[in-house]
Amino acid sequence: MQQPQTQAKLPFQPLLLIAPFFFWGTAMVAMKGLLPQTTPFFMAGVRLVPAGILVILAGILSGRPQPKGWKAWLWISIFGLVDASLFQGFLAQGLVRTGAGLGSVMIDSQPLAVAILSLWLFQETIGFWGWLGLAIGIMGISLIGLPDDWIFGLFNAELLTNSIDSSQLFNSGQLLMLLAALSMATGTVLVRWVCRYADPVVGTGWHMIIGGLPLFGLSAISETQQWQNIDLSGWVAMGYSTIFGSAISYGLFFYFASSGSLTSLSSLTFLTPVFALLFGNLFLQEVLSPLQSMGVGLTLVSIYLVNQRDTLAEKLKIKRSQDLTPSQPEANLLQPAEGNSVELPVEIQKLETIKSPSIHPKM
Repeated sequence: MQQPQTQAKLPFQPLLLIAPFFFWGTAMVAMKGLLPQTTPFFMAGVRLVPAGILVILAGILSGRPQPKGWKAWLWISIFGLVDASLFQGFLAQGLVRTGAGLGSVMIDSQPLAVAILSLWLFQETIGFWGWLGLAIGIMGISLIGLPDDWIFGLFNAELLTNSIDSSQLFNSGQLLMLLAALSMATGTVLVRWVCRYADPVVGTGWHMIIGGLPLFGLSAISETQQWQNIDLSGWVAMGYSTIFGSAISYGLFFYFASSGSLTSLSSLTFLTPVFALLFGNLFLQEVLSPLQSMGVGLTLVSIYLVNQRDTLAEKLKIKRSQDLTPSQPEANLLQPAEGNSVELPVEIQKLETIKSPSIHPKM
C-alpha cells in the first residue's frame, strides 16, 4: 500500500486552498460562453482527458509513484466514473438547459452532502457552528442564483404561484445540476479510499483520463459538429477550462481533500458562485441585484463559520466554564494553606472591639 505524500505544508497554502474555487468559478463563465460553438459531451471530455495527462506528467516530473495493484486501479476507476464522467457529464448537459447562476446554486449544494457523508463514514465533527455555517451557505447561494421573483414569492402566495412553473425545475436542467452536485460530493469522499492505494495527485490525473473517455464515446455517438465552429476565443476558453479549471483545480482540491477536513474544504465551494458572478459581471456585463449582493455576504460568513467551527466551539466552552466557575482568589480565601494557621477577618474584628470599643476596626 502506498502512503500519500500529503503531509508537507505547501508554500502559500491559504491561496492554494482558494485557487480551485477561483478557477472553477471563472471556468464556468468560460464554458457557458463556449457552449454555442461546441457540444456538451465533447466539451466535458476535452476538459478532462488533456488535463489528466498534464496532471500525470506533473506527477512524473515531481517523482510521484504510479498506481500499482488491482485495488489502486479499481478505486481510481470508480472515482473516475463518479467524479469525472457523471459529474462533468451532468454539469455540461445542465449548463445547456439552465442559467449559470441557478446552475451554480445546484452544484454548490454539494458541501451539505459531503458533510453528511463525512459524518457517517469518517465521524468528522460538524457541531453547531458547522451546521449553522452550512445552512447560511445554502441560503447565501440561493440568494445568489435563484430568481428574485421566486424569493419575493415566498412572502406572497399568489406571486409565488404565478412565477414558478411546477415542471420548470426539472425541464430547465436543475435536476441535472443536482445530480452533478451529488456526484462531486461522492467523489470528494471516494478520494480517501483512492489515497490508501495511490498517490493523490497521480490518482487524480488517471481518474480524469478514465472518466473522460466515456464522454468522448457519448459525443461520438450522439453529437455532431463538435469542434468545427470553435473560433480562436473559443479555443482559448477551452484551454483555460482544461488547464486551470481542471488540471490545476482538480490536482489542488484532491491533494488537500486526501488529508484535511472534507467538510471544511468542501465548504469553500461556496466561493465558486461568488467568483462566477464577479467575472460574469466583468466579462458578460452581468449586474448583481441587492439580493445577490446579500447572498455574497452570507456566503463569506458561512465559510468563516464552517472553517472556524472548532475554534468558535472551544472559545464558547471556555467562556461558559469561566462564567460557571468562581474566581480563583475568592475560592482560595477560605482554604487554609498547608501547615499555616489562618485568622478570619471576623475574629480580628472581635478582638479589636474588645480591646478598644471606642475605635472602629480598620478595613
